[in-house]
Amino acid sequence: MSEQFLAQLFSLEGKVAIVTGATGVLGGAMARGLAQAGAKVGVLGRRAALAEQVAAEITAAGGEGLALPADVLQIDQLRAAYDTVMARWGRIDILVNAAGGNSPEAIVAPDQHFFDLPMEAMQPILDLNLNGTLLPCQVFGRVMAEQRQGCIVNISSMAVARAMTRTVAYSAAKAAVENFTRWLAVEMALKYGIGVRVNAIAPGYFLGEQNRRLLLNEDNTLTSRGQAIIRGTPAGRFGEPHELVSTLIWLCSPGAGFVTGVTVPVDGGFSAFTGI
Repeated sequence: MSEQFLAQLFSLEGKVAIVTGATGVLGGAMARGLAQAGAKVGVLGRRAALAEQVAAEITAAGGEGLALPADVLQIDQLRAAYDTVMARWGRIDILVNAAGGNSPEAIVAPDQHFFDLPMEAMQPILDLNLNGTLLPCQVFGRVMAEQRQGCIVNISSMAVARAMTRTVAYSAAKAAVENFTRWLAVEMALKYGIGVRVNAIAPGYFLGEQNRRLLLNEDNTLTSRGQAIIRGTPAGRFGEPHELVSTLIWLCSPGAGFVTGVTVPVDGGFSAFTGI
């Protein structure tokens, strides 16, 4: 098998990608990885200064990055970002929905009760993770349907397949994202052809801005929850953000042309391990 053949199989040269949540740790790593594979990358996030920073880093490394300050729950802002990308590059080939997250108000701690959890705390997390995936698919996926060519990658979670204590709203929302991924994959393939594919990645435990204090103490030793996670991960460590990139590139590349409607775990064996 020649190097040229492999390069063509996994190249994203000339493709246009949009990554939501690209101002975060994992979304930023994925945006940079797509650029290194040859894609032009729209860096979409609420924090304009960070979006500019990530786009500048991509450009400084020899790629093409474009900051797209936008909130994934504001459809007018998403449409403005769409117009910016189309004016600049004329097409959209890849959408990565990395925007998401949790909040302390939407968890049930060991000393709390589910029955006391207010809907006002849960609703923003349900909205961010589910609607924050669905709305970008509507706005940016339309041109893929018109092109009959494109790839959407959503972000699922280890909390979908196995019940995790505390994270009730986040777990429910990510389960909905995974179901929506399968639904949209079928919808796109039946109406617009297999050239439009929809898949998901389910990261294992990676350290990010939101979960660092939950998993690590101030001195960087493991918290009790961090210890439990490492015990349940055969790889014996947390993932590194760059370790999501190769799976993402594969899902977006010609090499995955017959892959749609699946969720790929990148988890160090967490989802396979019973603890025994």
